[in-house]
Amino acid sequence: MSALLLCISGLFWLLLMYYAGLDVLGVAFRTRQSPHPTLNSYPAVSILIPAHNEGKVIARTLEAMVRLEYPGELEILVLNDGSTDNSGEIIDEFARTYRCVQHVSVPEGYPKGKARVLNHGLTLAKGDWIAVYDADNQPEPDALRLLVEASLSTVGAVGAVGYVKTINAEKNWLTRMIAIEFSVFQLLMQSGRWSAMKIGSLTGTNMIVSKEALRSAGAWDPYALAEDADLTMKLTAAGGLLPVVPQSRTWEQEPETFRVWFRQRTRWMQGNIYLIEKMVRLPEWRRGRVVAHTLQQLSVYIVFVFFLLVSDLWFVLGELGLVHTHSDIPLLVMWFESLLFYIVQLISAEALDGLLSLPNVLMATLMYFTYAQIWIVLLVRAAWKHIRQRRSQAMPVWDKTIRF
Repeated sequence: MSALLLCISGLFWLLLMYYAGLDVLGVAFRTRQSPHPTLNSYPAVSILIPAHNEGKVIARTLEAMVRLEYPGELEILVLNDGSTDNSGEIIDEFARTYRCVQHVSVPEGYPKGKARVLNHGLTLAKGDWIAVYDADNQPEPDALRLLVEASLSTVGAVGAVGYVKTINAEKNWLTRMIAIEFSVFQLLMQSGRWSAMKIGSLTGTNMIVSKEALRSAGAWDPYALAEDADLTMKLTAAGGLLPVVPQSRTWEQEPETFRVWFRQRTRWMQGNIYLIEKMVRLPEWRRGRVVAHTLQQLSVYIVFVFFLLVSDLWFVLGELGLVHTHSDIPLLVMWFESLLFYIVQLISAEALDGLLSLPNVLMATLMYFTYAQIWIVLLVRAAWKHIRQRRSQAMPVWDKTIRF
């Protein structure tokens, strides 16, 4: 038993060191990064905005879209996927007022979800580059321009990805935790991966991809619930780079209730389990830089959750005196060190984002005991749903995030 625990602890520390390395590189990347050069001319860009019953947020989103400061030709395709609320009327009003806005009614089809809607929009897009924004996003005026500059000034790039910030972070404890999570995992570690391995991951919004590269990769997989991660793998397998651009920022509404958050994250987790399954099946996803992406997906969605569970068991068993090792380092000390690393990681991201304060430091501590632990339940629930769907050969169900 002692040998097994020591083996697990060694692997656990390797994972911690990997995360620590990404954090250090991410901090260095963000503090020293200089803007990409401006271009002599800017290509035509088509913005795709999937929308289904977005009446609560779509007006603010379109107001932000028409304020984008982009020097090139721009078209904004709002892809209305069978909305039954007042989304259509709001989109029509903007389309009448602004020539660049187009209201596109997406025909019914299967499987339901964002990927199918985006694929329909791709068939209509006239731009050489395709940008994607969710229907609750408010990009800053220079967000799109920065993505285009990074894409065209980085050798081998087929797109670029920016930063997604939480617009309702101060609403309650849950939204504040989501904001901190995004600051760490969606930007700090993302920046570290790009700095170390030239690996960038599309986030589903505030992203841009060459239309040529997108079509060559087969566009979006309509069966993928994590369509952004799937597209990342396909573009990377084809040799494309996706630079990370922290200065390109969009503001997004996040779930304000636990129930909505839990359903959204279950979909994310289920989508990534499907993606890991594809990695095992496809030989072209098991070579070169794609392997690093594969290990990253495993480390975040499987290995991290496993070791989180193990650390909890260590703490309980160690305190009860049910497990003893021949190591000089008590299990309790190792558990506290993992907790300390988690907190330092979050505080580093808070400092870079200007979020460092006593309440947020306390929040980072609380997250280890609450927010992080729930991912164990999410993994089990998502795996069960994925297995059940596979056995029944049912269509994947896109669980839409409720707006507030």
